[in-house]
Amino acid sequence: MNNTINMQLDAKAVEILSQVTTATLTTLLLKKGLRNVWLRGTRPLRPGQPRLVGRAFTLRFVPAREDLATPESWSSPISTRAAIEDMPSGCVAVVDAMGVTDAGVFGDILCTRMVKRGVTALVTDGVVRDVSGVLGSGLPVWCSGAAAPPSVAGLTFVGWQQPIACGGVAVFPDDVVVVDDDGAVLIPAALLDEMLLLAPEQERLENWIMSQVEQGAALPGLYPPNAATKARYLTETASK
Repeated sequence: MNNTINMQLDAKAVEILSQVTTATLTTLLLKKGLRNVWLRGTRPLRPGQPRLVGRAFTLRFVPAREDLATPESWSSPISTRAAIEDMPSGCVAVVDAMGVTDAGVFGDILCTRMVKRGVTALVTDGVVRDVSGVLGSGLPVWCSGAAAPPSVAGLTFVGWQQPIACGGVAVFPDDVVVVDDDGAVLIPAALLDEMLLLAPEQERLENWIMSQVEQGAALPGLYPPNAATKARYLTETASK
């Protein structure tokens, strides 16, 4: 299952996307025909964290089966522990927990190990446990909340670096994930270069539009901008 080659995002890509809101990305991806890119149930465990970017390292759970979902399974070659040791620095761990909210997929010890591995963030449609310890680990987490029971109380771990469904979104290894206070958004790997070109310009345009609104401008023809507004925007920002 080791598929960690070339997962590191280019530093310039990280820099660019760190300045682009997930709201802007969903709008741009919508224009490309992608409506289902916001991972439901992925809220920041600690609001106010910086916007983060990384390639998806996927983990998958299925419903608990009593002969497989046992504490002994934590020592299996196919375990969350083994998956963590395969995580490359800079990745975003994306966990398919099927939206289960009464069994924590990771706790403080596993999150601390992920920090030591250089993992950028954890994103799951499930929950974590040992919340105070998870927060203390310093690992940025986006999830659906917290629950005391361990993962095997409701889930069976089956593998990593496979296509998964997280928050109702199809996530493939090497897709790019951006997280901020609005949640987690997926950029398909094939669209990354295009988003790197379009997103900064969209942010500049929307910042300019906001400045016009703050000056008292009416919205019709401004947002979205008509031809005259676009021309004025280009003229006013040409020298900046």
